[in-house]
Amino acid sequence: MASFKKLTDLKGVGPKMAEQLTKLNIHSLTDLAFHLPFRYEDRSRILPIAGLQPMRPAVIQGEVKGANIVFGKRRSLLVKLQDHSGVISLRFFHFNAAQKNQMSVGNTLRCYGEPRRGASGLELYHPEYQRIDENTDTQLEAKLTPVYSATDGITQQRLRLMHEQALDFIRDDQVSLPDLLPASWCEQWRLPGLKEALLFLHQPPTNTDILSLESGQHPAHKRLILEELLAHQFSLFKLRAQIQADTAPIINGDHSMRLKLLSALPFTPTIAQQRVTDEIIEDLKQPYPMLRLVQGDVGSGKTLVAAMAACDVLQKGYQVALMAPTEILAEQHLKNMTEWFEPLGIRVGWLAGKVKGKARVQSLHDIASGEVQLVVGTHALFQAEVAFARLGLVIIDEQHRFGVDQRLSLKKKGEKLGLVPHQLVMTATPIPRTLAMSAYADLDTSVIDELPPGRSPITTVVISEQRRPEIIHRVQEACSEGAQAYWVCTLIEESEALQCQAAEITFEELRVALPNLRIGLVHGRMKAAEKAEIMAKFKAHELDLLVATTVIEVGVDVPNASLMIIENPERLGLAQLHQLRGRVGRGSAKSHCVLLYKSPLSMTGKQRLQVMRDSQDGFYIAEQDLQIRGPGELLGTRQTGLQMLRIADLVRDAELLPQVQDMANDLWVSHPESVEPLIKRWLGDAERFANV
Repeated sequence: MASFKKLTDLKGVGPKMAEQLTKLNIHSLTDLAFHLPFRYEDRSRILPIAGLQPMRPAVIQGEVKGANIVFGKRRSLLVKLQDHSGVISLRFFHFNAAQKNQMSVGNTLRCYGEPRRGASGLELYHPEYQRIDENTDTQLEAKLTPVYSATDGITQQRLRLMHEQALDFIRDDQVSLPDLLPASWCEQWRLPGLKEALLFLHQPPTNTDILSLESGQHPAHKRLILEELLAHQFSLFKLRAQIQADTAPIINGDHSMRLKLLSALPFTPTIAQQRVTDEIIEDLKQPYPMLRLVQGDVGSGKTLVAAMAACDVLQKGYQVALMAPTEILAEQHLKNMTEWFEPLGIRVGWLAGKVKGKARVQSLHDIASGEVQLVVGTHALFQAEVAFARLGLVIIDEQHRFGVDQRLSLKKKGEKLGLVPHQLVMTATPIPRTLAMSAYADLDTSVIDELPPGRSPITTVVISEQRRPEIIHRVQEACSEGAQAYWVCTLIEESEALQCQAAEITFEELRVALPNLRIGLVHGRMKAAEKAEIMAKFKAHELDLLVATTVIEVGVDVPNASLMIIENPERLGLAQLHQLRGRVGRGSAKSHCVLLYKSPLSMTGKQRLQVMRDSQDGFYIAEQDLQIRGPGELLGTRQTGLQMLRIADLVRDAELLPQVQDMANDLWVSHPESVEPLIKRWLGDAERFANV
């Protein structure tokens, strides 16, 4: 029977060190076992000095032939070390008298470091070293040396000692680490057992391919990756089961309100819009809450789909809440919903942060009493003071801007009736399939994969900032011919204040360069009313050119705008660039997007701009964004829980996800006793989204 060992049972680990380890998310010996090396060093053999290669770490041994303090740009201790094959310099910028004494001429040193080209040929900067004499244990490492992610106050040496002790406990079965995967699976896929995999990855033999270890592609990694992805799947299964245990309004009827809405429109919905609406309608008929994600590229008509879904809910006498992440986008939704629903006798309300005083009190009263049937707003709808009379459906636009816990917390808004509202989640940021399968596995997914007719393709060109005068001239020509243009200023890494400043400077520059054009300015520090006024003027063609920050990323629809210039596009992610570019090409005129970059471009910058130039397919762009930036940055780890992945990588392990889903379904039914232990092992007490 395994005894339950604690971190403080390890030599050298007291309460203070245990607290330090929590910074590395290590709370137990099991956590320590799963804290894998990210790199390995081969210290199993001594290389001759003459055989050293730049940037290839190695162990060398030789005799000190000289040690002098030298003064160049920086004071340093320069040591000459010689073996039978040649001489190399060791350079120390930080040293004390005791260290200098160890470097006495005639002493033998064994060193480990990364050779770099220096003033005297190859040099080792601050190598690890040991003085060798008759009392020294000269045995070399028998296995590859692991390198772990560390934190202040914990050296690699201390981490290795802790790991070695923990591994001894595991070897002797003093730490409980049962195999939770069926043995038949491991045989089928030729995977090692859990204990075997962990011992191997911490102490691999010297003949192991280091590249397969460091890239996470060794079979021992696969064993752990499968487990971790399974644990996350199970966590989401539990969440879904929790959702389906709730009761939601059953929405079915004759759809007469929807038919009235459609008959008033000057266009017909696309086949894709109709298909997605049908999927939503089927969900609304169920007695448990709908949780559906609607993905659609920029301009695919998600708002209309949301409105058609809202019709059936409103017709049944329930309220609908539509929430957007910014006031500018929420205001656009308010305008559309008012135009569509007020002729149908539906009262549309508004709630945002800027609604204050009496207006706010009145708005809250109208929502709570049910006088307002359709409420449009921002994050303000999350607030505890907002109470609904009969909330039946929540529509959330631009899902990636909200946290999962925020989204799911809205279910409390229907508790008055003992019912949980249905949820429809929309995004114009296409989510790669691999991410949708894991980050949003609690949601059913629909895709609007068709653009309305009459949309023109956008030609994208990548041009250096040095050709800025040519671009300004091109803007002049386009606007003189009746077109409208955007000029977008980005300074994403900087503060909002600097971004606004950059836009103001560009605005003044363009006013001077283009005196005959009507130019407007929009940025995040302007009051909402000012922004709305400028946008309205631009939409009414009272302005030719709009200088803006990224506030126009979502929610602005000006069909006559056919030219966009984006400054410093290399600073933005692909999803955001794609969103911005989608502001043009909304009419029938031929549209262009100019990506005006600053030289020199990084490799990542070049990759991004190449993708934008080559494609307008939001899903392809999202896949590329995932590969370039990783899932955390793409979606915001805070919102998805993906930061909890310790070993798995959604880009590298994408091909495993369908297999993991099948395995999870199988294990859930055939080995239910493994589910909770797997979740506990990989997610601990922080079970995914457990706070909702």
